[in-house]
Amino acid sequence: MSFLSTYANPTRFLRFAERALPWLSSATAFLLAIGLYGAFTAPPDYQQGETVRIMYIHVPSAWLAIFAYVVMTSASLGVLVWRHPLADAAQKTAANLGAAFTFICLVTGSLWGKPMWGTFWVWDARLTSMLVLFLLYLGLIAVRQTMDDTPRGARIAAIMTLVGAIDIPIIKYSVDWWNTLHQPASVFRIDGPAISGSMLWPLIVMALAATLLFLTLHIMAIRNEILRRRLARLSMQAVRAGEISGNESMEAAE
Repeated sequence: MSFLSTYANPTRFLRFAERALPWLSSATAFLLAIGLYGAFTAPPDYQQGETVRIMYIHVPSAWLAIFAYVVMTSASLGVLVWRHPLADAAQKTAANLGAAFTFICLVTGSLWGKPMWGTFWVWDARLTSMLVLFLLYLGLIAVRQTMDDTPRGARIAAIMTLVGAIDIPIIKYSVDWWNTLHQPASVFRIDGPAISGSMLWPLIVMALAATLLFLTLHIMAIRNEILRRRLARLSMQAVRAGEISGNESMEAAE
């Protein structure tokens, strides 16, 4: 809690971002290089062949599509409970990133599904719930575009985010609740991963690299959002000062 209270201040967050971004960017590039090398040198799957390499993009993007919404849900609580502007900025900026990763997940899943299932799309429970998540992201982005940065718009977006969070457990457990084409969990299992080590380690590295990529982009987006709002506030103050000066000039002339 002390960490959160310290960096919840926008000015302190900007200082933190300035120090953290170079390290995060370097770590992201390093892990991406290792992960991509492992993805291209890993052996092909005995059933799926070379098409299994889509997994190294599809799985991390699916993970981040969900992770981004969890971040938004946590930030929405900060908006509704504490009404903190930094939580609002975090919630707003995570929506764009979440939509991007969800789109990548859907596209790569379709490309992977064509050779495996014989079609680019089926109304599978996992696919449908991911599509719903993508539409949720687009809806939240649209709300932000129409409501600007008003407190009312922030509250509406936060409430919509919390209501939409019901889709996250549906995505997670859809393969267990319904008969779907998607395979069940193959990494985090009680009896151990169902993927061979030569394919598992590049997948884990790519997931870590993607997570660091999200954190890097999210911190950059929050920083830009803080600066944008400060600039908009200064512009509004300048406009009001000009109006007051103009009114005083007119009164003096009269």
